[in-house]
Amino acid sequence: MSRTDHGGGEAERLAPVIPLFGQADAARSEVRPRSAAAPESGQSWHTTWTTEPRTVASGPSPAVRSAPREPAAVRPADESDVRARAERTLLKRLRGRSLSVREARDVLREADLADAEAEAVIAAFLDNGYLDDSRLAEQLLDGALGRKAQGATAIAQTLSRRGLDREVIDIAMASLPDDEAERALDFARQRARGMSDLDHDVALRRLHGQLARRGFRGSVALDAARQALSELT
Repeated sequence: MSRTDHGGGEAERLAPVIPLFGQADAARSEVRPRSAAAPESGQSWHTTWTTEPRTVASGPSPAVRSAPREPAAVRPADESDVRARAERTLLKRLRGRSLSVREARDVLREADLADAEAEAVIAAFLDNGYLDDSRLAEQLLDGALGRKAQGATAIAQTLSRRGLDREVIDIAMASLPDDEAERALDFARQRARGMSDLDHDVALRRLHGQLARRGFRGSVALDAARQALSELT
């Protein structure tokens, strides 16, 4: 290629400009977007600036996999799927009522979760406060002392039946108020009203039996039954 200069002289001969291979790529690298670089000092990190580095565990990019993954619909359930289902089952049960740790283990065992995975779930539920044997013991005590009107024997049996540890039961029983005789008498008075037409001895046996089934100790139950019936005359 040639051109004529302004003075009319011979045109200066110039070699054609041929882009070197890769030069375009280098140019692109020079104008790489800000998102690929780390933020400057004083800026807060934002997840949209860059992606997390790929780890060995995360595997190769989907673009370089040699074969497509098997569809989830036909892929056999792995251990994580079993654990997820077991956790959902346990959460559903906990929405219905509080469970002890032992009862939670039974639920996970019924869900076919391996022992090691079950203990991991139990630990997570304990950390999040979904399971708490001490709190459950308090709830059971409130019910026993309130609407159920139970004596100490029945309360201890209930706590044991729910799978609470001996230490938790002992602490709960030690916190019982010293008013079992009063609670037995209140219950006996309520039941005695329907026995006014019975023979005294028959009424005494029935009332004493009801108090005993409520977990009131023998002497406490008998004294309460006698006093409640004497108040009817």
